[in-house]
Amino acid sequence: MRTILIIGIGAGDPGQLTLAATEAMRRADVFFLLDKGAEKHDLIALRQELMAGFARPDHRAVEVRDPDRDRSADGYVRAVDDWRRERADLLEAAIAEHLPDDGCGAFLVWGDPALYDSTLAVVEDILARQRITFTYTVIPGISSVATLAARHRIGLNRVGRPFLVTTGRRLAAQLPHDVDDIVVMLDAHCAFTQYVDEDLDIFWGAYLGTADEILIAGYLPDVAECIVRTRREARERKGWIMDTYLLRRRDRPISARAASRP
Repeated sequence: MRTILIIGIGAGDPGQLTLAATEAMRRADVFFLLDKGAEKHDLIALRQELMAGFARPDHRAVEVRDPDRDRSADGYVRAVDDWRRERADLLEAAIAEHLPDDGCGAFLVWGDPALYDSTLAVVEDILARQRITFTYTVIPGISSVATLAARHRIGLNRVGRPFLVTTGRRLAAQLPHDVDDIVVMLDAHCAFTQYVDEDLDIFWGAYLGTADEILIAGYLPDVAECIVRTRREARERKGWIMDTYLLRRRDRPISARAASRP
């Protein structure tokens, strides 16, 4: 039976590959790479660098053009579902064509496959169709969230307190009032600018783990404009950007935090 390895490769630094990830890469006969177009060729190039360093010399790479997602659609969840189905169509065909019945294929997943990544859902979709059969294994990776904390030399949580991982879309709808440490991913519109009147620090990072890494931290009202400008300039320069940040409420007495909740 075919085997698929879903390998978390960290946030871009080859040094973040785990031993389990390198061992899995040596097992793979075929690597399936999603090509996101010329603007994001860096993402393919970094994967190719990892394969050159850790995969078997006889490995093969199959590039599949990633379908474009309808970002103007009113129904966000439906648009994502449609996009995942298109991905599943293309990857199912690629596996059927390029991976023999006893072969081992691999997906190299940015960060960790369990955190805001579609690969697991796409693989389950392919299996549910029952047109091709394979087993799969997930190898965890170092996420951009962990890399952000390491680069800023901070903990994600404070003693006895939880932290929340959410998206820019949800942050734009509401700033959570029941948690003081909020990690935000997938924020294309700098939702943090809505909360410059709040007593918040921000720890921001872009292209984490790569040679282009950018870090900015400080009191949100003081650095928000700098982050927006830096982010815009970086995106214009490279054609794409991946960034993550932590919003942290400054310490207040528990009674004060409770009083501020609606």
